[in-house]
Amino acid sequence: MTGVERTMTALWSAWWQRWPGWVAWATMWWAVLYVGFGLACALSGTSLRYHGGGSGASGPGWAVVAVGAPAALVSGAVVLYGLRPALRALLWVTCGPAVITAFSLLMDVITLMLGQGVDSQASAANKALAAVGAILLAATARSDCRPAGTAVRAPSAAPRFVQLTAWAGSLAFVPYAAMKLVWASGGTFAGITGEEILVVSERNGASGIFLTLESWGLDPTALLAVLGVFLLWGLVRPWGQVFPRWTLFLRGRRVPRLLPLAPALLGAATLAPYGVVGVGYLALATTGVVTIRRGDFHSSGDALLVGWIGMVAFAVYGIALTVAARSYWLRTRPASRTSISSE
Repeated sequence: MTGVERTMTALWSAWWQRWPGWVAWATMWWAVLYVGFGLACALSGTSLRYHGGGSGASGPGWAVVAVGAPAALVSGAVVLYGLRPALRALLWVTCGPAVITAFSLLMDVITLMLGQGVDSQASAANKALAAVGAILLAATARSDCRPAGTAVRAPSAAPRFVQLTAWAGSLAFVPYAAMKLVWASGGTFAGITGEEILVVSERNGASGIFLTLESWGLDPTALLAVLGVFLLWGLVRPWGQVFPRWTLFLRGRRVPRLLPLAPALLGAATLAPYGVVGVGYLALATTGVVTIRRGDFHSSGDALLVGWIGMVAFAVYGIALTVAARSYWLRTRPASRTSISSE
């Protein structure tokens, strides 16, 4: 490591170790920015709905203001008076709407990764800002809960129950990936052929990257499922605490906790509720309480079959990712050197 890298590493570490001192300020300025974003959208009539405009386009903008304004007041109070118990409770209360607003951000990230444009840039920006705010609000609420020490624990595997949960999350994606690969290879599943799926994807605005991979027999969502399983096992196995490494600021050190936790929390917050609610809806459709639309499929039964495969995969994987992320967080908490030496 060169002298410049050592200096940058020391500066980064010193800045990061002082996060309880600056996170409330960062949260307050985020809230002010979020209120300004909401006002701009409301006053200009810019819709924050997923599919763009429509009647009442300014309504979601005012909703953003309603989320950001209390966050600004509470975080400002923390800056002035410190983190009091009542302010901590209010921070968690304001964190809830931000988390709800950020829901489905993962879907926008996936479409951008595949070279597609999001349906609404304003909606995507709103969800991204809300996700940042949720993290800052939660961090501010816990800014007085730093562990006593900063020693790094040795890499460790998750408990057996957590690893069994990871197996369940991995295996849940097998039928989903197999279904997608059958279509990508030109086969037929649930009464619809790979050629028909390709036409549907093109009609729905799939990007050139997506269509090219499909033409090669590689379904992009199946590839993303493989990456998701890789992330899941990285959270429960020791190698996930040392791979990958940052090439400049943290060379030779263990990967920062947020590097794997950020995508894990984003995936868990999106896929777990999406899958669980979807499974509940499909259960109602299966029992005849509600009627499922056949969409691009030839029958409602085919749509129901594909829906079960997808929603079960999302629900089980999302829950497994939540459990694994919590285990990773607990196993990588900095601790005092005395407690480590006594373990």
